[in-house]
Amino acid sequence: MTMPRATTGPSGAGHGISPPSSDLGRVLGGITVPDTPVIALALERARSDSEAYLFNHAVRSWLFAARIAQLKSIAHDVEVLAVGTLLHDLTLKKDFKGPRRFEVEAADLARAFVRQHGFDDRRTQLVWDSVALNSTPSIGFFKEAEVALCTAGIGLDWAGWEYDRFPSEEMAGILNAFPRLDMKRRFTDSVCGLVKAHPETTYDNFSRDFGERLVSGYKSASAVDLLMNAPFTE
Repeated sequence: MTMPRATTGPSGAGHGISPPSSDLGRVLGGITVPDTPVIALALERARSDSEAYLFNHAVRSWLFAARIAQLKSIAHDVEVLAVGTLLHDLTLKKDFKGPRRFEVEAADLARAFVRQHGFDDRRTQLVWDSVALNSTPSIGFFKEAEVALCTAGIGLDWAGWEYDRFPSEEMAGILNAFPRLDMKRRFTDSVCGLVKAHPETTYDNFSRDFGERLVSGYKSASAVDLLMNAPFTE
């Protein structure tokens, strides 16, 4: 993938978190990443509000995104990238209530979080876009660097996008520190639970694929039907 060209502006969860260092950096899973107060708070928010497998997924996604930026010399706002990746799945849980797709609900939570910590309107919007668009790469990859990097890091961890281009030793270090914990099955169970409980939030996004393949009786609305049933005479 091609992205635009760093600035600052539970049980089983990852064990590779080092104490913060004095130069505002820390090492997670062998990757050196920034450590600012808002990043530390986002990390703890993700840990406290997520199942262990999902927390590890969020941290791996951040580490992949940050390292991709380093390897490709992509200038970006490091706090926006960290918060967007760490908080992108906050609403993928059993008590999700909607009423909108879970990415949008998570984006709103992330927006409230960064507003509370003093982000200006532009940085706040970048965080919202990063979370809301993380599962829509056909848009995310063509947004600002922070959004594109967030999409890339999450996509690498979720579907292995550009897996062969990521340094293998660094990949092993990240996976050892933040193991996957049966993520394929557990993520599938989470999405299928959401599909069953709130199918109306899934008709225009990737959750629909899980419903159509794995949830008995699921039927999504058709864009063709919406067009053909529009109340216009022609």
